[in-house]
Amino acid sequence: MSPSTQTLYRQPNLGKRRKSKAQALEKLWSMYPALHDSVSILLQEENLSFAFLAIDNDQGCSNEYDTNIKGRFRCLNRACSHGGWASKVIAITIRMYPSQQYNARVYHQRCKECRSLSQPIPDDSYAERIAYRLKKWSGIEMDRPAYKESHIAQRPHESALYEGCKHGHCKLSYKVTPRFQSRNYTMIEKARGGDRI
Repeated sequence: MSPSTQTLYRQPNLGKRRKSKAQALEKLWSMYPALHDSVSILLQEENLSFAFLAIDNDQGCSNEYDTNIKGRFRCLNRACSHGGWASKVIAITIRMYPSQQYNARVYHQRCKECRSLSQPIPDDSYAERIAYRLKKWSGIEMDRPAYKESHIAQRPHESALYEGCKHGHCKLSYKVTPRFQSRNYTMIEKARGGDRI
């Protein structure tokens, strides 16, 4: 083969191609240990102290509860014209473990335009919801916070875009497919009028 023929029939490069940010995000949920200080401040109001358990495993948890938080998403697909969006229905699973430990799994959503997976940027509702649930599990009498769901009913809930729905942890999916939000929703909680927040 002549040198000019070799350049025409070059073997394809089978090495690994670098993934874009959108392709690199393969996780369907995230945990936010960096937001633990915000949760701790709210827990200190009731003299409670919890540590964040960075191990994402439901084995050994004593309580688990599904709810929603609010936040923003940014589409990581550079080819997509949809820059980002706000969501008032970001599914979250709060888990409590022995020895005053907890963690929370926050589920990702997909861009409506390109279907790329995006990680949420939670707002203050993240710390508020977690602190509220940990206080309830610790036996502290709490009034249910005012939280309106009327804004949620105004928009269509596109379950195919929400990883929380796909994995059975979205509060709105319970309205379609009823199931308990808390794995350990005991008769005592039910008798106390265990609120769903």
